[in-house]
Amino acid sequence: MSDTIHITEMLQKATNANASDIFIVAGLPLSYKVNGILHSEGERLMPKDTELLIRSIYELDGNRSMNHFLETGDDDFSFAVPGLSRYRVSTYKQRGSLAAVIRVIAFELPNPEILGIPSVVLSLTSLTKGLVLVTGPAGSGKSTTLACLVDRINSSRQNHIITLEDPLEFLHRHKKSIVSQREISTDTDNYLTALRAALRQSPDVILLGEMRDHETIQTVMTAAETGHLVLSSLHTVGAANTISRIIDVFEPSQQHQIAVQLSMVLRAVVSQQLVPSINGEMIPAFEIMIMTPAISNMIRDNKIHQIEGIIYTSAKEDMISMDNSLLQLYKENKISRETALQYCTNAEMIRKRL
Repeated sequence: MSDTIHITEMLQKATNANASDIFIVAGLPLSYKVNGILHSEGERLMPKDTELLIRSIYELDGNRSMNHFLETGDDDFSFAVPGLSRYRVSTYKQRGSLAAVIRVIAFELPNPEILGIPSVVLSLTSLTKGLVLVTGPAGSGKSTTLACLVDRINSSRQNHIITLEDPLEFLHRHKKSIVSQREISTDTDNYLTALRAALRQSPDVILLGEMRDHETIQTVMTAAETGHLVLSSLHTVGAANTISRIIDVFEPSQQHQIAVQLSMVLRAVVSQQLVPSINGEMIPAFEIMIMTPAISNMIRDNKIHQIEGIIYTSAKEDMISMDNSLLQLYKENKISRETALQYCTNAEMIRKRL
């Protein structure tokens, strides 16, 4: 159990099985998640087993120090096994023992067509300034969609792209663009420091892994206002919720000013979730909101609740609600009726239309 061979064997097995995540938790056997379903194998792990496995992972990452993890009870980092894959690790303490969840990330950048990312989403890469948000629950593929957008810009424009991520997931080679990838806590102190520094590094495009607090959001909006294209993500579902969340982060006295600023810089909100397909794989469903003068006025006039209606009834190809996206997948025979009903926002309406 204690040697590194065991850990690489485990990573090899999980990667070959197309697992999305590996779980190392005391009291359970080693577990993998494949297409949203958990599989366990071997004997139950004891606290000493999980500690040995986790120490091996830190050794694989160039003997990374465990001090921060042991002091705080949490750590995030990523590492690669040559010829196998990249891995994003979140280590944590639970019930006094060491545990970890490892996300498997392919070396090759994903192919957006195979993943089912709509062409409307990819066309957002033609924007040269403003804010584009990709939102959705944890594990819904936001990082993958953002990586596809960055790769599309990297392949088509001569830009300086700066990515600020915690931790780095997909590695981008320099193609037509220069890509500077900075990992929070390894290459820089925090998102806000890195973002303020990025504005002095002649960026054309900035990818910010997550907008965590009002200062970062304020700086993002300033960057988007001053002629940069900013891509970022939030753990929200739906465009209206996303806009409300951003405004609500601020003090009531600042909210109107922020709403006005957001109405000017926001270009699109792409909301996604992974749903089980008929053949057992997880496939994405998308809500896409492209900024229009009407939506801009709604944000400015605090009528955000009306945005959902506009997206729902839009006949334009570049605007689609989550429910219409699910209906489309159902019509294409990709998901079942039950899945459409389970993941929709307005079950009554969907029932009538099914």
